[in-house]
Amino acid sequence: MRLAFVAADTNEARSALAELTTRYGNAVPEEAEVVIALGGDGFMLETLHGAIDRGTPIYGMNLGTVGFLLNAYATDRLPERIAAATPVDLHPLRMRAQVDGHARMGLAINEVSVFRETRQAAALRIEIDGVVRMPELVCDGLLVATPAGSTAYNLSAHGPIIPLGSQLLALTPISPFRPRRWRGALLPSRAHFAIEVLKPEKRPVSAVADYTEIRDVSRVEIWEDRAISLRLLFDPEHNLEERILKEQFVP
Repeated sequence: MRLAFVAADTNEARSALAELTTRYGNAVPEEAEVVIALGGDGFMLETLHGAIDRGTPIYGMNLGTVGFLLNAYATDRLPERIAAATPVDLHPLRMRAQVDGHARMGLAINEVSVFRETRQAAALRIEIDGVVRMPELVCDGLLVATPAGSTAYNLSAHGPIIPLGSQLLALTPISPFRPRRWRGALLPSRAHFAIEVLKPEKRPVSAVADYTEIRDVSRVEIWEDRAISLRLLFDPEHNLEERILKEQFVP
């Protein structure tokens, strides 16, 4: 099995990279059957973005903090672990942001967010599949999260956890002011979201697709790109579906 090891820029990850390379060799990612990511969830997100054009399965081992998207770190019998792993296919979100009449694109595996840029709250209009569902939302921001990303920033913003395979996306407000009691919505993954920025000169807004930020946007469109499929590999006892399910019962 041709394995390519990539590591976060930490002492622990670099040490693991050296040990695993000595034991198993290290193919270049373009020629590998599986890419092994050594680090935390942030580095796994970076590795997934790098694999979009290759389609190579990724098996992560946690050398970070939470490690929600990774397996436990161990050096023994790695090819056997990978052969027995459960695959999970993820579809990212496409973002098209309008800035001064020009479209700029982004791609998100976890979520697409819009945020106020100044001390003044953002004023947003929400369209779903061409229908205005909320004429004005005054808030710090708004996000659209995938199932894999629903346990990240979305959960911190009091959004719902979404089981894998549910074909749903979460639309979650960030510190809503008006209407104050609106807590967001669950929409089919085929939905097309459009967020119109009201009063953009007075209340400027930025858009962020994972770690790609575009400032001073006037309109943001978001949809799931099913033409792209990213494959993660999980040990059977640490599969992502089970982790997402368990998160819903954490007190």
